[in-house]
Amino acid sequence: MISGDDILVEVEPAYLGQDSQGDRYVFSYTITISNRGGEPARLLTRHWIITDGNGHVEEVFGDGVVGEQPRLLPGESHRYTSGAIIDTPFGTMQGSYGLVTDGGQDFKAPIPVFRLQTPGVLH
Repeated sequence: MISGDDILVEVEPAYLGQDSQGDRYVFSYTITISNRGGEPARLLTRHWIITDGNGHVEEVFGDGVVGEQPRLLPGESHRYTSGAIIDTPFGTMQGSYGLVTDGGQDFKAPIPVFRLQTPGVLH
């Protein structure tokens, strides 16, 4: 039986200064999702909780990631890049992926909290 603990989610955020203007701070994030479990799993949904520096929270629900619903065999990884825009020079993102095994077992894999921040804003 596979669980969310068997799915490793690693995040590499980056500030996109060239795309940011005024109170519009643009960030990219590259995510690597690795299946460390013993059976295949397909990523079906995503849930994001995005919090800016003022405490404003936005939740995003959707199917798959960047238009895909990747199937990960044991030991496989899937990597993608996406983005977020917030109104402050720093904030956080976290959430979960909804996955299903080939046998129909649904489970969630946590996306650990990570910072979105412009260079030099926080130490």
